[in-house]
Amino acid sequence: MTTSARTSTAQSTTASQTVAQLSDIGLTFGEFEVLRDIDLVLDQGDFVCVLGESGCGKTTLLRILAGYQQPSEGTILVSGKPHKKPNADVGVVFQRPNLFPWLTIAKNVEFGPKMMGVSAHERRQRVSYYLDMVGLDHAAQLLPHQLSGGMQQRGAIARTLAADPKLVLMDEPFGALDALTRESMQTHLKGIWKRTQKTIFFITHDVEEALLLATRIVVLHARPGRIVRCIDNPFAHALGEQTAAKLRVTPEFIDMREQLVASIHQE
Repeated sequence: MTTSARTSTAQSTTASQTVAQLSDIGLTFGEFEVLRDIDLVLDQGDFVCVLGESGCGKTTLLRILAGYQQPSEGTILVSGKPHKKPNADVGVVFQRPNLFPWLTIAKNVEFGPKMMGVSAHERRQRVSYYLDMVGLDHAAQLLPHQLSGGMQQRGAIARTLAADPKLVLMDEPFGALDALTRESMQTHLKGIWKRTQKTIFFITHDVEEALLLATRIVVLHARPGRIVRCIDNPFAHALGEQTAAKLRVTPEFIDMREQLVASIHQE
């Protein structure tokens, strides 16, 4: 079992900057222990995917990182400061886009910076920049219902990024999409991450999705939720070198997928 879920390679401690740190996190509801002894460090530019069976505590852990749920024990630091409630340092992208239906896509993206008091000039620049990044510059004046599900989710990602959070949490953001759209969104997100170098904490049930996206993969087991494996992803940069379809059929990818599936189901 990995006791400290920090990357063992990639950045050195002098070059990296810790964005978030969870230490000895536990959560109990009455006599039911949901999470136990969660230690996790997220550094600048990490893309951490969390895998595990339903009910293992993945979304609960995300809610704790978001500040929506307080742990029963342990500490959470974001940028070195105690993190106990939602704030602009942590952005969240949910499974459903949750865009404001009465606002255009541009106004949705502008909403966060406007609430933060960002100047009108800076807001316009951010809206233009992030809509271009997610490929929605042509849809700026459309309402959410005029877009496909994948386009709406790209709008939700742009809205989150426009608030310039230090940490981006994603709770199965592509789970409701069809297979082709999901694969397209994975490619989009990987490109966005490379451009922004945001720290991303990504919940998924899909082992292949984790292998295609993550720099690091964390496996949780249930009863109580706890980290049982944390690995550096050997395919962290492979998606840019070949298509997902080609990567999936390589012996190395198949072997790693089988290892992770075994880890998830291991008692």
